[in-house]
Amino acid sequence: MADWEDLRHFAALAEAGSLSGAARLIGVEHATIARRVARLEAQTGRKLVDRRGRRFRLTIEGEKIARIAHAMEETAAAVERARVGWQASPLIAEVTISAPPAYATARLARPLAELRRPYPGIRVRVIGETRHASLDRREADIAIRLSRPTVGDLTCVKVGESQFRLYGSASYLEATPTEAWEFVAYDETLDAAPQQARLLALLGGRTIGLRASTLEMQLAFLLANGGVGMLPDFVAEGRDELVVADPDEPPLTREVWLVVHTDMKDAPAIRAVIDCLGPRPERTDDQVQHAPSSGASRRG
Repeated sequence: MADWEDLRHFAALAEAGSLSGAARLIGVEHATIARRVARLEAQTGRKLVDRRGRRFRLTIEGEKIARIAHAMEETAAAVERARVGWQASPLIAEVTISAPPAYATARLARPLAELRRPYPGIRVRVIGETRHASLDRREADIAIRLSRPTVGDLTCVKVGESQFRLYGSASYLEATPTEAWEFVAYDETLDAAPQQARLLALLGGRTIGLRASTLEMQLAFLLANGGVGMLPDFVAEGRDELVVADPDEPPLTREVWLVVHTDMKDAPAIRAVIDCLGPRPERTDDQVQHAPSSGASRRG
């Protein structure tokens, strides 16, 4: 009988496509992934992956085993979600929230601090990350997203909007003609993000002088007179050093969504945190009921 842990590690490799990606996905060393996959191949007597450099492609047998492993993984996750919902001390629990780092800093600190007073038994862990943590696998219990998910058995509720505008420091804008502006932006991997796409559309032949993978670093560049950049209101507000660079340009508005797996939305501790952060997601039209697809797009 195949070992479940071997199957779990193989499922991660099937999803990530590389040893390093699979290792990051489940928090182990890449050598552990390789060892577990080799053992599964020995147990099944079949070659499951075709190794081509750093990338791995599944064989026909590997694709079949991956589908079975993913189904087992989803079943195990459903059992865990049920267990959390039935726990004996429902308001003594840890709740994990995934949110964009800058948004978490600006918008979540105060309500979560206030939550501790009526619910001292609820421990909250905030993961400030740009990737989408999986709600299916309970990498997070609650996610804050800047777009509404369209795949997964998820319950979503709109908790607000954020507007993005082009900002620069007052001293930079005073000293630099418009045609000489240099831009501060995310790295190229986020060129498809709506706020980055808006910034690229405004270049008009001008230069991106600085790129940074985090919004916090972009802010630091702007405050250091490094150029102009697209910032959300929750980062720019209260900073008198920053000025809207082009007041005639309409802002880009993005919706902010609170997302929770439908199986988990009524777990008491998670419900308490949801109520702390936004309105109750009870309306049926707030649920996304599409079946999750396989592979990397399964992230909830």
